[in-house]
Amino acid sequence: MACTLVAPVFQQYEKELLRFVRKHLNDAGESEEIVNRVMMKMYQHCEKLPAVRNTRAWLYQITRHALYDYFKENSRRQSLPEEVKSVSSADDNLFNLLEPLLPPMIQMLPPAYAQPLQMSDLEGIPQKEIAKRLGLSLSGVKSRVQRARAKLRALFFECCYLELDRRGVPVQFAVKPHCTPLLAYQAQSEMTTSSNHSGSC
Repeated sequence: MACTLVAPVFQQYEKELLRFVRKHLNDAGESEEIVNRVMMKMYQHCEKLPAVRNTRAWLYQITRHALYDYFKENSRRQSLPEEVKSVSSADDNLFNLLEPLLPPMIQMLPPAYAQPLQMSDLEGIPQKEIAKRLGLSLSGVKSRVQRARAKLRALFFECCYLELDRRGVPVQFAVKPHCTPLLAYQAQSEMTTSSNHSGSC
């Protein structure tokens, strides 16, 4: 039930958060992407929302996390504004937990987004090279990768339950029963692991 509160709360503060992000980024598209991340993180921690005393302060904390991620992803960590430097390792923990499921989750995205994201984030191919291989502009590749990451986050929350520790750091997840592609992938991975262990004994 707590997650049903996310949409109205986000809509109430969306414009204010966007103005805050624009103070640090002179790019409307990137700013909107970061605010979109804030909404996804609200869903990630939605069970906290009913107990939050200062909703505005909580949302600004999430927004600073999202700004930190942006600067980190774009190799500009040295120029981080002071107010976004202090963040936890929650996103790194989440990535480490999800890493085994990233390949099948990416394949669940539309091909136009799955292919550049696969090449960029899993194969480590520079985006300039991706643009050349796919016959796209560099800005087009960047846009598709950003949108693919947003779609991947949304897909995760649609397909998985997330368990957090007392600090709000992700520690475990479980695939929801309706998400059959991920369940099948998990089962296959477990069978492969079991077979490998049996062969080594």
